[in-house]
Amino acid sequence: MPPLRRRAVATKMAPHSNAEGGMMFVQVMEGRVADEGGLRRQFDRWMTELRPGAKGFLGTTAGVTADGTAVMFARFDSAADAATNSSRPEQGEWWSETQGCFDGEVSITDSDDVETFLAGGSDDARFVQIMKGHGVARDRLRALDEQFEPHATSWRPDLLGGIRVWTDADSYVEVAYFTNEEEARKGESKPPPAELSAQMSEFQSVMANVDFVDLRDPWLY
Repeated sequence: MPPLRRRAVATKMAPHSNAEGGMMFVQVMEGRVADEGGLRRQFDRWMTELRPGAKGFLGTTAGVTADGTAVMFARFDSAADAATNSSRPEQGEWWSETQGCFDGEVSITDSDDVETFLAGGSDDARFVQIMKGHGVARDRLRALDEQFEPHATSWRPDLLGGIRVWTDADSYVEVAYFTNEEEARKGESKPPPAELSAQMSEFQSVMANVDFVDLRDPWLY
């Protein structure tokens, strides 16, 4: 994964813990792609050659959008583990080569203010949606999540889980994992259960400040 570069860091304690009881650290990368095939090969090579020495690495979700923008979420047990990985000489060499797959600068945002819902990340997903929220009332969003989760399996079985990365007090980037795009589109058009009808107007109000980006061919590591 890219060398650690702190553009924006959120450090507020979050409800998600990793398997060892610590906080998850996520690095979000975004940039215009010049060589999509080359970028995919670089990620595959990282998994084969560099992954064995990457302490605390939990997984990566990546892909390229329809407009040619690559988005990546790299997850580690902690910021310290991510920094240790970034300091390895072989990591620096890999990233130097990988930058050649981009057209211009790559933005990188780091955060250990991370929330998960349902199963969290899922390697079974065949469709991934990125949501970028801003001007969001965090407590309202969390309350809506808590009301939704008991109904998720019956109402939206297409939604496997998700990871929300807070980048500021009222801004986040979220990745949602779906069984496939066809089922996700059908699911989003289904009416809510009666128990959630009253919350839908509030949910739509929150979503008014959210931008959606689709990864139709997600790279899951």
